[in-house]
Amino acid sequence: MRKWIKRTGIAALLSACVLSGGCAMGGATGENTVAGNEALEEGNYGKAQELFSKAVENGEVKVLAYRGLGMACMGLAQYEDAADAFENAIDSADRKMPKTVKDIRLYLSSVKYRLGDYEDTEKICSEILADEDEPSVDAYFLRGASLLMQGSEEEARKDFDAAAAITPDDYMLYLNIYECYEKANLSGTGSSYLQSALDIHGDTMEDACHRGRIYYYLEDYEKAQSELIHPAEEKHEESMFLLGQVYLALEDYTHARNMYENIHASFGESAQYYNGMAMCAMKEEKYDEALQYIQQGLLMDGYSGKQELYFNEMVAYEKKLDFETAKQKAQEYVVRYPSDERGQKEVQFLQSR
Repeated sequence: MRKWIKRTGIAALLSACVLSGGCAMGGATGENTVAGNEALEEGNYGKAQELFSKAVENGEVKVLAYRGLGMACMGLAQYEDAADAFENAIDSADRKMPKTVKDIRLYLSSVKYRLGDYEDTEKICSEILADEDEPSVDAYFLRGASLLMQGSEEEARKDFDAAAAITPDDYMLYLNIYECYEKANLSGTGSSYLQSALDIHGDTMEDACHRGRIYYYLEDYEKAQSELIHPAEEKHEESMFLLGQVYLALEDYTHARNMYENIHASFGESAQYYNGMAMCAMKEEKYDEALQYIQQGLLMDGYSGKQELYFNEMVAYEKKLDFETAKQKAQEYVVRYPSDERGQKEVQFLQSR
């Protein structure tokens, strides 16, 4: 079963500050830098990239301009360019900016991980952990992820456990750790972290949503449905999307469609909505209908949710047995998202057709 649940893990770490208002750092006095930060908060990474490039050219505060440029490149999945920008930002910083440098180094380690440079990721995170007074959950997490990908399971677990000890009630951390094991084809080992997350007690809709997600990962769809129904009825948007995926996994396509239509009526159109409708259509082998939904989603402004649309676009053409178009779409996908192994596997598969 191909899961298309919204990813957490490294992707969440990469996007957390990009999508939050906290990223507009103090001191961003240049007009292009200020506007660039606003574009980042809106998720308009192309515009942000253009503005931060102008900020660099116009001599605005370099450390902030390069930092913003790196974040914009991350949002566009241009990881090599992002790494260059972050390295320039670090070179532009002075000794009076230790917190800023630490922040940028963490982003750099994230990009290095995305590029598959696990040794550099490990090195940068070790430097962060050695330099700071308070341990960094993100640094422990990223170093553990890079160690795991290098085959050092015991050392990776030490780092993951250290991160969990700092924030023992963080559902997302446990989910992120599980995704690392899943990526390393060790999901059986990683499932222990999902069980740890289920020991967290909470009665909010957000807690129920997290538990539903965990049960979804464990493929216990009945329990996932049970956790998600109440928050979905209360219009908790993330729970509604997740419950739609649960219905798809249960092959209950009527309820899945109804859920996505309810989301559309409650919150308006979004790339995630169109992707959900496309998945329903594909499950029912209505591939042309799926492609219509996908195209509607891709025509929307911004980048949020479009990676899954692009991925499912090539899958839809593959299911239609239009292997030439599917191959073209797959090649375009790996250019947009070079670190996504799913795209590389699709290219390899389609080349044999």
